[in-house]
Formats: sequence, C-alpha cells, structure tokens
Amino acid sequence: MEILKKFFISHGLKVLLITIIFVVAYILIRRMIPILIKKGTEKRVKKKSNVEIEKRTKTLIRIAINFLTFVTWTIYLLIILDMFGVNITAALAGFGVAGIAIGLGAQSLIKDWLAGFFIFMENQFNVGDVVKIHISTGSAVSGIVEEINLRKTIIRDLDGARHIISNGIIGMVSNLTQEKSRAHLNISVAYKEDLDRVMEIMKKVWGDMAEESEWKEYILDSKPTILRVDNFGESGIIIKLVGETAPLKQWDIMGEYRRRIKKIFDKEKIEIPFPHVKVYMGDK
Repeated sequence: MEILKKFFISHGLKVLLITIIFVVAYILIRRMIPILIKKGTEKRVKKKSNVEIEKRTKTLIRIAINFLTFVTWTIYLLIILDMFGVNITAALAGFGVAGIAIGLGAQSLIKDWLAGFFIFMENQFNVGDVVKIHISTGSAVSGIVEEINLRKTIIRDLDGARHIISNGIIGMVSNLTQEKSRAHLNISVAYKEDLDRVMEIMKKVWGDMAEESEWKEYILDSKPTILRVDNFGESGIIIKLVGETAPLKQWDIMGEYRRRIKKIFDKEKIEIPFPHVKVYMGDK
C-alpha cells in the first residue's frame, strides 16, 4: 500500500496525463476512422453501387476500429507497466515464449484468423450481405451478415436465430447480394392458355414496374433477362422469368411482381393452375 502511495505521489500526474492522451486518442479513432474509410472507399470503388459501397464501408470501419482500439490500449498498458518499474523487454520475451506454447495448442484460433484475413482481403462478403455459408462439418447456414472480425462471422437467419461461426470452418460461400441480385420466378399457367400472350403480359408487368418511381431504382433492366417455357408441370406449364435487381431488393420485387401477376391474370381470365381431383360416383 505504501509503495502505491509513493508511486501516485511521484507519478500520479504523469499517469493522469497519459490516460487523458489515450482516452482522447481512442475517441478520435472512433470518430475519425468512419470518416476516413468512407472517403477512401468511395474513391476506390466508384463503379460499385451505393449499397455495395455502404456494406464494404461498414465492414472496414468495424475491423479498423477493433484493431486500432486493441493496439492503442496495449501500448497504454505497456507504458503504465514501464512506469511501475516492470521490465518491458523481459515481459515481451516472456510473452513470446508463452505465445509459442499457446500457439502449439491454439492452431484452430490461428486458422480462424487466417481465414478471416482472406475473407476480408478478397471481399467475399460484408456486413449487410445475405449469404449461404457451407460449413466444413457438412451443414449450411443462410442469413444476413451482422458482424465480421478476424475470428468469427455472425449471421442472423430468417427465424431471428443468431449463428456465430468460426472463420476457420467456413467452406464455400454463396453471396446472394454482392454487386447485383436476381429476381428468379417460375410462373405456372394452365395448358389451355396461349403462351405467347401470357409471356407478353408478363413482360409488360415487369416493364411497368421498371418505369415506376418506387421500383425503377431497384430494377436494373426494363426487360426480363430470361423469359422462357421452362417445364411441363403436373398441373400446368411453367414459365421462367429472371431479371436483374439491386442487392437485397430481389425479394421485395418478386413479392410485388407476384401480386400484380395474380391481379392481371384474373383480369385477363388466364388460369393459374392448382392441383385438383375429379371424383366419379359409380358407373353413371
């Protein structure tokens, strides 16, 4: 107790000053990093969409702040230890030996960090992307990316479950919302319908949506990319429609398109088939 009292009498002002400096540095990191990264990202990825730039920016900001915060407070701790008379060189050497020992038993952690580094550098996915991640255990997880760091990726699925995945076990990644997405629809009509007429109506509904102010920003082409007879189903003929959309907007567009198709098919007396059974009551 007496040692601590003497220390604070002789070094209290220095400790206070150093603490204030590092607190200010921490606050500046939290405030300046987002501004600097936003400017840098906008310059480097001018050809990307605004949504893509925003996702990449969020990811870079989180990783940079976490890393610089760790470095800042580590330096602060080392300075304070030095003021207490702790031999920093010896301590670092001890940490190095301990690190080797720990490293031999923590290969999975190193694997996670390396995998996270390549996910980040190769821009495989960012915060806000909707992905399907295949895990080395054989299972797969789908959802929106909530957080990424060098050790783990956190995904929220449609049921609201939060999946925490170690980067080292991530295998194939399917990114459903990077750069652009696709609205992929299979529309079924009765065998008796005129298919040329049906496909013209489908094209018109898509084109009308693409011209409306509410949707034109998100529909990247006014004509469907693919419009073809895809299959002869049990109850009807299936027509495939595929159109390019802005990331994350394909599900909203598909929902609205289905609503409009149902209304226009009812108006034009075009039958949307459904399974049905004919019942015969005896020989008569």
